[in-house]
Amino acid sequence: MARRKKSSPLEDFLEVVALLPWWGGVVLALIFYVVLHRWAQPVPVTAFQPGSMATTAFRSAGATLAGYAQYIVPTLCLIGAGMSAWRRRARQTLVGNVAQAKGADALDGMSWREFEVLVGEAFRLQGFRVLETGGGGPDGGVDLVLTKGSEKFLVQCKQWKAYKVGVEVVRELFGVMAARGAIGGFVVTSGTFSGDAQEFAQGRNVKLVDGARLFGLIRQAKASLSTPPEPAFSGTRPQPKWTPAPEPACPLCGAEMVKRTAKKGRNAGQAFWGCSTYPACKGIRQAS
Repeated sequence: MARRKKSSPLEDFLEVVALLPWWGGVVLALIFYVVLHRWAQPVPVTAFQPGSMATTAFRSAGATLAGYAQYIVPTLCLIGAGMSAWRRRARQTLVGNVAQAKGADALDGMSWREFEVLVGEAFRLQGFRVLETGGGGPDGGVDLVLTKGSEKFLVQCKQWKAYKVGVEVVRELFGVMAARGAIGGFVVTSGTFSGDAQEFAQGRNVKLVDGARLFGLIRQAKASLSTPPEPAFSGTRPQPKWTPAPEPACPLCGAEMVKRTAKKGRNAGQAFWGCSTYPACKGIRQAS
């Protein structure tokens, strides 16, 4: 997976502001302007006193610097706020496009960055706070840090569709979890996991999320957010309404299921529920 190049202090500042909600960048711009505007007030000229020349010169230089900074720093904060709003919109569009797709093949062809953003947004939809670390440096390739309350989880993303994720990746993340005080971890891939990786994760607080399961989680979370709330009580008894029974969730990946009819075998002609992401996921349920 490609990693970020070294950045300048200006890029780092914009990146930090962009991590905030867009309104956080606007508030930060106002705070910087008020504080720097006060520092930018000209130093009053007083009678010369021995030993005061250096102090006066230092205060004058600080006021001059603040005079420029009172416009530059808030402007950078507003740029960061715009970046935050644009990224938020891009994340929502990416998740919406995947949620509306017919199968997990929608994950194919994504760049590593798009896949990382998608995984982060999927966890946000599950109620986690997400910090993107980029996976560089001596952190065991951790791409996302999740928090929910006081609990911390680590996530490693692997945009590997061509081959299976091996046990080395899962073992590496498990070691980093202990070193960084995380109570759990996730390895997320657009492909699948090897048998050794699945065996190693058994009994350990490391969850393996393959492409089919990720697709199902995104569709499920997106559907729950789009469900309209119950209307408030208006003093009149609502008329009973017939509503069709909801489709069950796939027992393997959590995606919606579609009613189908078996065409061959001993159950030919009988109805059953099949996963909507088939053939990526082959989960089935018996139809009542």
